Amino acid sequence: MRPCHPGVGHRTEQKHIVSSENAAEDAEPDRAGTPLEPEGPGPAVWDVVVVGAGPAGASAAYAAAVAGRRVLLLEKAELPRYKTCGGGIIGLSRDALPPGFELPLRDRVHAVTFSLNGRLSRTRRSRRMLFGLVDRPEFDHALVRSAERAGAVVRTGVTVSRVEQHGPGVPDRRTVAVVLSGEEQPVLTRAVVGADGSASRIGAHVGVKLDQVDLGLEVEIPVPESVAEDWAGRVLVDWGPLPGSYGWVFPKGDTLTVGVISARGEGAATRRYLDDFVARLGLSGFTPSISSGHLTRCRTDDSPLSRGRVLVCGDAAGLLEPCTREGISYALRSGRLAGEWAVRVAEAHDAVDARRQALNYAFAVKAGLGVEMGVGRRLFTALARRPGLLHAALTGFRPAWNAFTRITRGTTSMAEIVRTHPVARRALDTVDRQTAGSRTG
Repeated sequence: MRPCHPGVGHRTEQKHIVSSENAAEDAEPDRAGTPLEPEGPGPAVWDVVVVGAGPAGASAAYAAAVAGRRVLLLEKAELPRYKTCGGGIIGLSRDALPPGFELPLRDRVHAVTFSLNGRLSRTRRSRRMLFGLVDRPEFDHALVRSAERAGAVVRTGVTVSRVEQHGPGVPDRRTVAVVLSGEEQPVLTRAVVGADGSASRIGAHVGVKLDQVDLGLEVEIPVPESVAEDWAGRVLVDWGPLPGSYGWVFPKGDTLTVGVISARGEGAATRRYLDDFVARLGLSGFTPSISSGHLTRCRTDDSPLSRGRVLVCGDAAGLLEPCTREGISYALRSGRLAGEWAVRVAEAHDAVDARRQALNYAFAVKAGLGVEMGVGRRLFTALARRPGLLHAALTGFRPAWNAFTRITRGTTSMAEIVRTHPVARRALDTVDRQTAGSRTG
């Protein structure tokens, strides 16, 4: 489903400290061997500091805190805060949530209407739920509360300007200084997880390299009960007029989330697509409560995921599905991995061991999410070249629809389908050959 970015929001001047009863604020021996003394609201040196409290950051903070480490989660905005996102929760996202987490679902999707730039509409239905829909402010805040209950300390209203791994502000080689705007004293930690969105400052420190960049535009449209009833339990996916573009309608009670996405650099054409899309749906007469836009960014295959004791995950690492630009499941899964491996980085006694643990994190990401992204890039090429073929397959070829339902429910992934189904593999191989031929022709 559409892209979702766990970036940080608007800065406020007031700063807040929120901690759970289980937050470790007493002086304890560091499990890596160095005693830590408390200073102010937390220890002098945290085990793990996470920057950004979206799904990736909250998942990283939860994973590190549930392991018993002292975790500080920093967020620029006050919570809950609005996030541009369709809010589709597929099975992979559901399975990556903390144990016992109750999804605050606004709707349960049992039907999908597919259209080809407004034409050839067909609705496919399922007796079983395909996926759920959430409001991102509510969902993100619930994830942060889970991290708090696990023992993480949450600090909002602060902006991280940079991290330093060397220099006068860093007391030793096992420490990273997280510098906050407007504050003289940095936050000291044994490991940092950057989850501060697609325009990540932590990602810039790591040297993240980005490839595919797309522009998403979205409006939240309050509608009367009669209109809401028509959309209940059903979403719309429209393959758009621009290469690789598509539009969506996600119902959430008395509000419809309507958006489109296409390649960056096509801003005017993307805006026209959204306006035409809303008009075709008969929604032009309703005033949006929110109108927003953002860029999605996918990493290159060789982009780093760490530097020293600093790891990146989610949008900060450029991790999202290249074809659908779905980001929540990538954020949750990479965030969990980053939190788990940040614990090991924090325990590392020297730079060599820290680098080893960081590389293990990178291997774990590439072996799972990286493989899925590779298949997603091939699918994106197919969508950009032949959107009508994808539309025909999903609306008229039952195995393609069955594969779609299995992916949304989380019983398989596109990478697994391509690996195990010869027809899917041959179709992508054909697109690859056509693309290669057009480039050399």
